Amino acid sequence: MSVYLVERDLPGITMEQLAAAQKMAIQMGKELTAEGRQVRYIRSTFVPGEHKCMCLFESTSLANVREANERGQIPFTRIVPAEDLTPVG
Repeated sequence: MSVYLVERDLPGITMEQLAAAQKMAIQMGKELTAEGRQVRYIRSTFVPGEHKCMCLFESTSLANVREANERGQIPFTRIVPAEDLTPVG
């Protein structure tokens, strides 16, 4: 599977709203996967001073990641292929 970066511009969002959006992203990934469209939320990084949130998803396609975010009504500005460079071990 490939990794995708979902970029969000979220002025005025609270930490509670961010937590709810994260839960929704996880849930939408599970729902789409149950429907046979592989999507898994990995993690997010929020930059409060810029109101930006970058979320990583793993999926078989960008379209599946887009569907998870649209279905969950989680706003985003773009979705692009990415490489997760987190060290293993």
